Amino acid sequence: MKTLIFILLWPLLVVAQHEREPLFTSFDGTKIHYEVTGEGTPVVLLHGFMSSSKSWKRGVLIQTLADNGFKVINVDLRGNGVSDKPHSLAAYQENAEIKDVMALMKHLGFKKYHVVGYSRGAILVAKQLTLDKHIMKAVIGGAGVDFTNPNWERRKMFAEAFSGKAHLYPETKGAIESARRNGVDTLVMGYLQKVQPTTLPSELAKVKKPVLVISGEQDSDNGDVPALAKMIPHSTLKTVPGNHGNTSISEAFAKEIVAFLK
Repeated sequence: MKTLIFILLWPLLVVAQHEREPLFTSFDGTKIHYEVTGEGTPVVLLHGFMSSSKSWKRGVLIQTLADNGFKVINVDLRGNGVSDKPHSLAAYQENAEIKDVMALMKHLGFKKYHVVGYSRGAILVAKQLTLDKHIMKAVIGGAGVDFTNPNWERRKMFAEAFSGKAHLYPETKGAIESARRNGVDTLVMGYLQKVQPTTLPSELAKVKKPVLVISGEQDSDNGDVPALAKMIPHSTLKTVPGNHGNTSISEAFAKEIVAFLK
């Protein structure tokens, strides 16, 4: 009976594995899914919370970058999409997500590259700027000053809510229902909020690379955006039409990023 079930499921297993490829085996054995589009200067994209590399495909940024001479590396961060989803807090600690990105870029042979992050991906980019000497330019999208506070209440609230205490935080109900509806691993989301990096203002003040801080004109979800830009010495502040949910897929967003990176 088990053999028959395996034979029946085999085509589905093959398709599922094919959807995960290509896979990169990271520093601790975690397998990371990524896709490459275009030719030219490398640009790696980091998606937001409860999301995946597919979020970038909803918009025009990938194709716009490719059309303008960039090689785009679109990554499913660990715990998301079709990358591995370890069920231990330790697997996400000590900037594991950033280490994955750095290791992947080294694996692909890129000695210099740009990084673009949106929302939680932008929070990772800010920390990566303090760790990664190979970055040429960086884009922090959809993020304000709040992540520079290690005691950010919103982060702590979601960490608790996704760790089995949602009943204490009714305001998180919609996010948790959305995660479950979309097949997101809620346990992992709790881990990710617990270990989400804090980049202190004192650390941002030492960043020497050019940084574009960009947000939608109706987006204040993650705090004061101009205040964040002021913390980064070589930053450029841009505002485009949109809110936190739709700015990253807009043509205006893509246009500003290409102009900055070129």
